[in-house]
Amino acid sequence: MFGLIRMGAAVPRLKIADCQYNAEEIIKNINDAAQSEVKILTLPELCITGYSCGDLFHQRSLLKSAEAALASIAEATKDYDMLVAVGLPVAYGNQLFNAVAMLHQGVILGIVPKAFLQNERQFASAFDNDFEYVRICGADVPFGTDLIFRAADIDDLAIAVEVGGDSMAPLPAGAYMALNGANLILNPAAFNEEVSAHAFRKRLAKSRSAACVAGYVCASAGIYESTQDMVFGGTALIAENGALVAEAERFALNGSFIYADIDIELLTSERRKNPAFVHKAELPAVREVSFEMAETDVEEIKRTIRKNPFVLKSKEKMDVRCEEIFKTQCTALVRRMLHTNSKAAVVGISGGLDSTLALLVTAKAFDMLGLDKKNLVGITMPGFGTTDRTYNNALDLMKALGVTVREISIVPAITQHFADIDHDIENRNVAYENAQARERTQILMDVANDIGGLVIGTGDLSELALGWATYNGDHMSMYGVNAGVPKTVVQRVVRWVSEKGGLDEKAAAILHDVLDTPISPELLPPTESGEINQKTEDIVGPYELHDFFLYYVVRCGFEPAKIYAYAKKAWEDEYDDATILKWMKNFYRRFFSQQFKRSCMPDGPMVGSVTLSPRGGWQMPTDAVSKIWLDEAEGLQ
Repeated sequence: MFGLIRMGAAVPRLKIADCQYNAEEIIKNINDAAQSEVKILTLPELCITGYSCGDLFHQRSLLKSAEAALASIAEATKDYDMLVAVGLPVAYGNQLFNAVAMLHQGVILGIVPKAFLQNERQFASAFDNDFEYVRICGADVPFGTDLIFRAADIDDLAIAVEVGGDSMAPLPAGAYMALNGANLILNPAAFNEEVSAHAFRKRLAKSRSAACVAGYVCASAGIYESTQDMVFGGTALIAENGALVAEAERFALNGSFIYADIDIELLTSERRKNPAFVHKAELPAVREVSFEMAETDVEEIKRTIRKNPFVLKSKEKMDVRCEEIFKTQCTALVRRMLHTNSKAAVVGISGGLDSTLALLVTAKAFDMLGLDKKNLVGITMPGFGTTDRTYNNALDLMKALGVTVREISIVPAITQHFADIDHDIENRNVAYENAQARERTQILMDVANDIGGLVIGTGDLSELALGWATYNGDHMSMYGVNAGVPKTVVQRVVRWVSEKGGLDEKAAAILHDVLDTPISPELLPPTESGEINQKTEDIVGPYELHDFFLYYVVRCGFEPAKIYAYAKKAWEDEYDDATILKWMKNFYRRFFSQQFKRSCMPDGPMVGSVTLSPRGGWQMPTDAVSKIWLDEAEGLQ
């Protein structure tokens, strides 16, 4: 369903060298996984015998019992459309291997041996053989570290295995397997506990999944291994492209089982934009083992879907990101001012969120350049819709930051302009609104020319996505510092500056009030009580939803049905399905119809993974139509 594949990791209870008992416990894990609709299950290294058997691995009785146990486990998978990775010793010829068997519907698809051995003198390395098949359970089975297991009926699903410490090699097998198409890497392991070792394994799982742009699962031996010299904690982790998505509690007396849905479509989308996967270097040859696996339509998506994909959950981590974004914006503007030899700048200040961030960025850039902020001109331009709240916040903020303050009312000029074009001032149509935005832009441009400075744009990434800007009005500037920052992040950066930006209490209080002010272009007259009469989110929809749609449309390339399913799960406690669908349709309509504004947008810095710049980011014909996407959206409910 939607390219999701459910991966599981299980750590069974076991008894050292009791293969029959261990097989029964493993089969219980498989049954539990089947109940949870898991499609790929990973069990620990050598779990059929136990990892800590020592020289018992050379006992023929143990090896025969392990092979018989494997046969019974394979039989138990006969009725399940599930790929199971289970560890056991495999003897072939004169050699004994620490290996992982891959089982599916009663068939042993292949055997992957361990290559880099740690204190495992009983075993031969995978590098020490030259055969491609082994005879096991009465069948000739593909054998080697070069095996990729590919599901024939599920697009792009391919699985590789690296056993235990092989994952820590300088060039792990999973790395070149990933470059050859594997997007899920299984690590059946037996990691003993040491101080700080678990934290390292978590970092390893995240870094391996990020480097390989893959799903990564580790299932490590549990507490029922021998404690003669060391303790095994039963680590079980699932990661996806750098993020840990599931983790089991260690030292569990009853074993453990975790699962999560990995998004194969998302991984494929990321890889198609990654030169390391597009332009392949010469790689070792691999063998593909094909098997048939059906997609499962699970009742509930088992993965965390963030409401705000541009925002980190941890405030501490988000503060670090906000600082990085703010510094990126400031540095970009500094570079542009140095290039143009500009010693002055002009910012239109409305008292709203975006112009506030633009002013903060520009003021900081002046500090970095050692310029007098008297040459930073903030202009507030009250019009027909300006409220006392935004007007006073604009003036107070400019004074608090020590910039030159100018107030130029646009009412006389617009009144004259309406008379010139024979427009009834009571007709509050699009011309009524856009004329105000264009008059403000003309003022900013002309003042900038007069003082030899740059007009700093205030529009953000979310507004660009929706086309919520007046063409050649607030759409235009000489450098758009907010162009790469989505609205949900603009809010966080302004809050970060209010808390960590070194402002005095008065300036910080102004920023807090700006954050609490409804988002509005203020182009229509206020209510009788003087409140904002034109709230943007009532017209185009909540920005938090639009940023969600923006991320999954542009960054991931998902189809409407999948984005809708993800949105319903992420926002189920705040928006009903009809509301989500309504605004998703609106997003698609506006996103396609407003491309002409993005095709000629001013320069501005990219600060995150999504950019709509037609030069280094999003490239789409202005006359592309949205029919495919809207037709699909219309069929949803």
